[in-house]
Amino acid sequence: MVNYPVLVLNQSYEPLTICRARRALVLLNRGKAEMLEDGVGYIHTVAETFPLPSVIRLDFPVRRPRRERKLIRTEIFNRDRYTCQYCGKETRQLTLDHVVPRYRGGQHTWENVVAACATCNRRKAGRTPKEAGMKLLNTPSQPKDRHFFIPYHFREARVEWGKYLFQ
Repeated sequence: MVNYPVLVLNQSYEPLTICRARRALVLLNRGKAEMLEDGVGYIHTVAETFPLPSVIRLDFPVRRPRRERKLIRTEIFNRDRYTCQYCGKETRQLTLDHVVPRYRGGQHTWENVVAACATCNRRKAGRTPKEAGMKLLNTPSQPKDRHFFIPYHFREARVEWGKYLFQ
């Protein structure tokens, strides 16, 4: 239970990070944060019982520099929600596919790279989607610049976080 994920919000209710319940309880006990949402269950100590937090808000503002998102595998999979952009299959076994193949002058950019299952990637091979008779489900684009990006698997698992996250 001490490793339960907890959403940490800035003083302005902006998502900052995800920490573990143990760290959240320390922040709550020291008066540096307030609990906004209870999790499932309690943490018992020798002297007290604490409700397991799910969302906490810091009592002080935290300044974070704005950073550009890096073009890496996990960011592309998160952008595409772990879904093949050709057949729509949701899976963790994905590959990266260049819409316009690199050997034909396609760049390694947000607008040219999508997540694809191995079957669709082999079927498309070194062709464009039009030549292969395949259609993209979504037009690839660079994700919106935000301070915080929640991993895709937490979006479904933590329903109570929904009202604090950007849509």
